Amino acid sequence: ASMIEVSKQDYMRTARAKGVAPVPLLIRHALRNAVIPLITVVALDFGQVAGGATITEGVFAWPGMGLLFLDSLTNRDFPVLLAMLMISAVFVIGFNLIADLLYGVMDPRIRYS
Repeated sequence: ASMIEVSKQDYMRTARAKGVAPVPLLIRHALRNAVIPLITVVALDFGQVAGGATITEGVFAWPGMGLLFLDSLTNRDFPVLLAMLMISAVFVIGFNLIADLLYGVMDPRIRYS
């Protein structure tokens, strides 16, 4: 849907009128601008993946960070709970930072100075 929206923009029409070949037009102009919403969704989904792993590890009793979180929750082991929450927060913030940096790589209009 994003590719269709981007392909209807004025700069795409201008590039076609200048004679840019269809494949470079799609890769250089359309794909680079259409992938930005996808980067946002993928970066934000990593937090949900970690939450889903916690539930999966709890249900199937697989050892991992999710089971450690659930065990420390039932045993009221607050330092471990705080450490697990801190690790999760660092992962979410890290993925959001990576997404923001990828915006600058993918879209030349976005520059960080």
